[in-house]
Amino acid sequence: MNTRAKRLVLPLGGVVIASTVVGASLATSAEAAPERKTHSLSSTKSAKAVAGNWTASKLKAAKHYTEDAGASGKFKTSKKAAADGKSGLVAPTDVNRSAGRAKNVNLPTTVGRVFFEVDGQPYYCSGSAIESKFKNLVATAGHCVYDTDKNKPVDNFVFIPGYYETKAPWGIYVGAKMHTHYDFDVFEDYDRDYSFVNVYNGIKQTDKGWVDAGRLSDNVGAQGFAWNQKLGKNVFAFGYPTGPHLDGNKAYTGETMKHCYGKTYAGPAVPKYKVEEGVAIKCAFTPGSSGGPLLLQYSNSKRVGYLNGVVSLALDTDGNQRYDRVSSPYFDGETAGIYKYASNLWTGKFAG
Repeated sequence: MNTRAKRLVLPLGGVVIASTVVGASLATSAEAAPERKTHSLSSTKSAKAVAGNWTASKLKAAKHYTEDAGASGKFKTSKKAAADGKSGLVAPTDVNRSAGRAKNVNLPTTVGRVFFEVDGQPYYCSGSAIESKFKNLVATAGHCVYDTDKNKPVDNFVFIPGYYETKAPWGIYVGAKMHTHYDFDVFEDYDRDYSFVNVYNGIKQTDKGWVDAGRLSDNVGAQGFAWNQKLGKNVFAFGYPTGPHLDGNKAYTGETMKHCYGKTYAGPAVPKYKVEEGVAIKCAFTPGSSGGPLLLQYSNSKRVGYLNGVVSLALDTDGNQRYDRVSSPYFDGETAGIYKYASNLWTGKFAG
């Protein structure tokens, strides 16, 4: 994939594997990581305070993050995203638990809301737990973790898997470090609008106070990871759409997880967000779904598949004021290199 400005970098090859860590063949390129930008989100000492910041009333007050969420108009077709090496897979982990059902689809326990603050105001997007060595990794959209206006991470980032009406059934997971692509961090290039976030052990509040809820993927499982895949494959998209359509129709509440299903294709080019090689599926999700996973080979019985994209933008492609597509970055070898680094990073337990 040619990155905008679009920096000239060597392609990062991949191999097909089935382990909890991206293979050693990626190590040299990933460690050099000219394409990766990493930022700290919170320390172990501050994690409990960050979790305690998200009271039920504050969770309820959080708004979908619309600053970077959607676009409308007649779009040209983007250039077809191209693989920069061999395709690869990292196997998922299921824990045989359910987050409920929706239209005969078993909803994944890995998916939830990410909450964060910008200028002291609470917002949310969607996200999912993905496979990692230390069971501590979340995938979401880059714009749901990094404030490109201020060139810094958002504040008080947490992930709540299985979120439902302010409930955190498997605990609150405070963000420790975020990793995104250089081109998103520096150039605000939405062809790279993804982020991998390491989180601390979960925190639950009981009548005895805050307790350690354990590691994220031990509790909810983890989606696998896929890169350099061909377009034209069926994927499920999951997330928490909330925002109204552009015509004011409010189809979703945001309190429950929703899904879409469709084939990936070379989606619309969106100059506003520098999308030139985007991937899209037909889907009526609205803002709030940003960061939700696009899953290949989703197993309805095990509730896991392979993460092969994240919802980036909700698009109205025919100008009728109703969102009809969602876009995602194409996951290539550079994406795999960033994921590989994040998937091997230990963040520790929260203090206290």
